[in-house]
Amino acid sequence: MAYIGNKPANKAVVASDLDPAVITGQTALATSPADTDEFLISDAGTLKRIDASLVGGGGKVLQVISANYSTQLSTTPSSFTDSGLSASITPSATSSKILILAHNSTWVSSASYVYTGIQRNISGGSSTFLGDATYGLTVSLDNQGSGGDVHTINYLDSPSTTSAITYDFQYKCGSTCQIQKAGSMAVMTLMEIGA
Repeated sequence: MAYIGNKPANKAVVASDLDPAVITGQTALATSPADTDEFLISDAGTLKRIDASLVGGGGKVLQVISANYSTQLSTTPSSFTDSGLSASITPSATSSKILILAHNSTWVSSASYVYTGIQRNISGGSSTFLGDATYGLTVSLDNQGSGGDVHTINYLDSPSTTSAITYDFQYKCGSTCQIQKAGSMAVMTLMEIGA
């Protein structure tokens, strides 16, 4: 049988026989694949390329922002007002969710209540109170007199934006209350969770 060029060697083809310009598997990936790296898959017997970003599952933490505040406030707000604790984040995709983890200490000097919640402010857009308009996201009641409490908020927000977002920890009280009493530290952590 005639051959054009050289007769192929009578042996199995190995990676070193192939030109590096084709898929050879000669180079190992030493880190996690980038979103733009590609895999080959068989779709009903037809080979197709797919970006790594489409292979991974959802729920990946894309970024984490943390802020704290420790200045004591002593007021009697009858409607929700800022406590001074806030944090800002800019989501990388409109499909991302923002996990808000926050805690703050409160103190009342007489029998009363303290309600807390989160105000979301989107740059160049709307402001939305997260939680019940009357009771917020957490409630503490002290019917015995003076007392303190810690308010912890865990809230998964779906802002549907890539604009900067500021989350403010807000509170209101039935009588004079203190927030961040004696300089106790309030903390808010924001996590962008990929879809």
